[in-house]
Amino acid sequence: MSLTPRQLIERFEEAPTLPTGQDERFSGYGVMGLPFASGHVLAMRRFAMTSVGPGYTSIWHRSPRGQWMFYSTVSPRQGCPRYFGDIAADSIETEIRIRWTAPFRLTVVAPAVPLEWDIGVAATLATRLMNATGRLLPDAAWRNPGVLAAMAKMAGPLLGVGRIGLQGHVPNGQGFVANPRVVWSVTDSRAVLAGADLGPPGPVQPQAHLGDFWIPQRGMLAIGAAYFEAFDPVRHSSRTFQSQALDDAAADRDPSSVRPGAPAGPREGLSPPRRT
Repeated sequence: MSLTPRQLIERFEEAPTLPTGQDERFSGYGVMGLPFASGHVLAMRRFAMTSVGPGYTSIWHRSPRGQWMFYSTVSPRQGCPRYFGDIAADSIETEIRIRWTAPFRLTVVAPAVPLEWDIGVAATLATRLMNATGRLLPDAAWRNPGVLAAMAKMAGPLLGVGRIGLQGHVPNGQGFVANPRVVWSVTDSRAVLAGADLGPPGPVQPQAHLGDFWIPQRGMLAIGAAYFEAFDPVRHSSRTFQSQALDDAAADRDPSSVRPGAPAGPREGLSPPRRT
């Protein structure tokens, strides 16, 4: 009998591993993205291991007006805003909890946002086919541009998720490769954000994306790894939210002008990734 997503993820959390390499690497699982018919979009990442800092959990939210917010259990410079901050209205460090309530169901809670998000998943004929195909691929194929392009072209229509981007560039300029090794479809979900029910899941038009990373038009839970080009201050943006340059300039002039929760004075630059 095949293992449930809860079993697989709990096993991984007990003994996480990180791929080798010189780029910036992340290993874990997440809801790649879930659009709602109301126009809201949610995503979740739980990286148990990274090469740039401690493991962390992150929630992404896009409003119907297209405004992105990032919430994370670590400093924005050690999490997803490191790569997506150029399009983020804000990036906030806060508590996030994930709890599995059944073998195919999990709940994500961020008390300070506040957000309560319930997610049900299932294996389908399409996800079983994708997972079987993935098991046949050698590790080198998962970093091969031609193979990734072919997989993305096949997976989009097969899973009914629209366009998929397994490689490309993120808003801050770094190149990336995404390796969703095992996937399940989201069957149902309910999210309450700041007291408002986001309504039923459903595709958004146009399809949401962050640089070359496209949010699936149907929710997908995946276990896998992500690779990002090492930060280069000449070619890549160090912003973790859109107005950061103005915020840092204001802090230089008047430390009392810094937004709540931000450090007084200019923010530190990105440090080189910690190798593991």
